[in-house]
Amino acid sequence: MKILKNPDPETWSKELARPVQKTKQINKTVKPIFRKVKRNGDKALIKFALEYDHVHLDQLLASQEEIKAAELLLSAELKEAIQVAKGNIERFHQAQKSEELVEEVMPGVVCKRKSMPIQKVGLYIPGGTAPLFSTVLMLGVPAVIAGCKEIVLCTPPDRHGEIHPAILYTADLIGITKIIKAGGAQAVAAMTFGTHTVPKVDKIFGPGNQYVTAAKQLATKYGVAIDMPAGPSEVLVYADKTAVPSFVAADLLSQAEHGVDSQVVLVTSSEKFAYKVLKEIEVQVEELPRKDIALKALKNSRAVILKDQSAALDLINEYAPEHLIISVANEEEVVDAIYNAGSIFIGNFTPESAGDYASGTNHTLPTYGFARNYSGVSLDSFIKKMTYQKITEEGLKKLGPTIEVMAENELLDAHKNAVSIRLNYLKSKKI
Repeated sequence: MKILKNPDPETWSKELARPVQKTKQINKTVKPIFRKVKRNGDKALIKFALEYDHVHLDQLLASQEEIKAAELLLSAELKEAIQVAKGNIERFHQAQKSEELVEEVMPGVVCKRKSMPIQKVGLYIPGGTAPLFSTVLMLGVPAVIAGCKEIVLCTPPDRHGEIHPAILYTADLIGITKIIKAGGAQAVAAMTFGTHTVPKVDKIFGPGNQYVTAAKQLATKYGVAIDMPAGPSEVLVYADKTAVPSFVAADLLSQAEHGVDSQVVLVTSSEKFAYKVLKEIEVQVEELPRKDIALKALKNSRAVILKDQSAALDLINEYAPEHLIISVANEEEVVDAIYNAGSIFIGNFTPESAGDYASGTNHTLPTYGFARNYSGVSLDSFIKKMTYQKITEEGLKKLGPTIEVMAENELLDAHKNAVSIRLNYLKSKKI
């Protein structure tokens, strides 16, 4: 993990550059996959399962027998943990519901805004090196609360053609019944175009590797929305001497173990503290089953020494981290100065993994600097806002002339006439 001592602001973007994603090369693989799935549907998915997942599938849809059997394969401890997390996520997302807005903007002119669920949504759940059943909660719970009519879940099978039982159990607990054994770009393509087994959806959610990310972006060209552009996972920890070095090291490693292309960043005013954290990382990483992955991610990572708090805050906002942990004495002042971050974790006893699993906030967040202009997944991600207006005869008499003047000056006479013809009708009615 490279240490940067008071780097010049002009070098920040270069020094903290995320690992490069080879977009052109990846798209050369993804685009043919899309074409084959569009043309051959289920047959293409079965072929890709054999090619990429090394499994021959007789059917793509997980059976009710498989789903029910999954519960018996999990410990009571894990099932209880999933249920507790589900409860917290439900409470926080349920609280995000907004009331219908009705406003009479001027006499006789009433405007309304109402939330409507996106009808068909697709959830992509990674299941390769880490079966992310927590993501089933993060995406499935708000989809159900929003009232989405159809929820499709795609996740890759193992070499026995089976889906991890925790993914099946969690999906069943939420009420998701359409679970497809398909992963990678081919799963995204299936939800984009639809196949005999996989319904075409209106919006696709979920994290994934670079191929899944590229596939989601390609899906937008076919009229399907996505939750957000995203890349590898990342965390930035801003800490001072009041932080606990072992805590900070553990938080950095919790993201480093996600993948070799993950990036973790420490920002601190104390060089001495930074070295304490690095020493802790050396000790803790040795105990990790995913040690090799974490060590490769640490090569992309940085510890930045910045004595000036104002400069540190500028760096954080410029970097726009997916996860931001703040462990400093003046935490409230610092939190108020942050405007670019996916999700913020405050204080020594708020590990980033709390948000990943069970605190209630959503862990599907913008990465790669997209926190500058995207929010993380929330209830709002699964709904759209529709507006309505109703104008009475008296309302049109008051508002109509304003519309006529504006339309005429934009040289859109038909727009003006749509009002004028009505006003003339009302005048003739009175005669």
